[in-house]
Amino acid sequence: MSNRILITGSSGLVGSALRPVLQRQGIEVVGLDLRGSADEVGDVRDHDRVQKALRGCSGIVHLAAVSRVIWGERDPQLCWATNVDGLRNVLDAAAQQSEQPWVVFASSREVYGQPETLPVTEEAPLRPVNVYGRSKVAGEHLMTQAAQKGLRAAVIRLSNVYGCPQDHADRVVPAFARAAVEGRALRVDGTDHTFDFTHLDDTTCGIAALVHHLRSGAAALPPIHFLTGQPTTLGQLASLAIALAASGASVQHAPPRNFDVARFYGSPDRAQTLLGWSPRVSLREGLTRLINSFRREFGAPHQEVSAL
Repeated sequence: MSNRILITGSSGLVGSALRPVLQRQGIEVVGLDLRGSADEVGDVRDHDRVQKALRGCSGIVHLAAVSRVIWGERDPQLCWATNVDGLRNVLDAAAQQSEQPWVVFASSREVYGQPETLPVTEEAPLRPVNVYGRSKVAGEHLMTQAAQKGLRAAVIRLSNVYGCPQDHADRVVPAFARAAVEGRALRVDGTDHTFDFTHLDDTTCGIAALVHHLRSGAAALPPIHFLTGQPTTLGQLASLAIALAASGASVQHAPPRNFDVARFYGSPDRAQTLLGWSPRVSLREGLTRLINSFRREFGAPHQEVSAL
């Protein structure tokens, strides 16, 4: 069996962090990304390019996507073409290989929409409320169809992953951390909106555990959460960022956006049972790391703070 794995979306938040984790386990990683370097540049909407990237690979971690709710609302056609048709290209290319690779598809907590009960388990109904969520549900259906045809296909559902200071500046956790360090106002769109914030290190460890499971030849698992199970409101997140930064920043309250889910946190029990995975980085610790990263960026390492 080949020791080579393809990561689509390899230059994104999760992909760029996952690569070194897998490489430390002795896995050869090849990437495919619009922002990739040299021979790793490519678009999952290009079937031939996907097929070329997949040659010699025993597995695929498919992360490439229009990855934010607001982007899906702004350009629904691009969201669908990338998230659904792009995945279809990946699955078609996998099916054409002489030795079919396994496929891990990164879905999202957005597939649940406004859940009726909390914490949410993987068996909860899929009722997305925005374009991005609907594209991920369509992707999960494609994965189910591929599995029925014999592909070892695994779905993971991620929740509000954070942890890199180079992440999109307007994503809520890095935005709050940076604003708190700079002493600027933290804009809170829906103070009581509640989410399950998961650190990037925990996310990559979970995916790596699933990759190890699939590389061992084991059967694919049912859909699985990698999240903390801990609810945090946006108001609490803002207050924590300001407190950890010892900042004079203020909070600016604004109404929630009409395409956002209002409340979500999930159960990590299945991941613990099937993979022995559990989250280790608390929100306080993860937010402290981000704040210290921004302090170093601004040239003030002596002001670093502790999560304790």
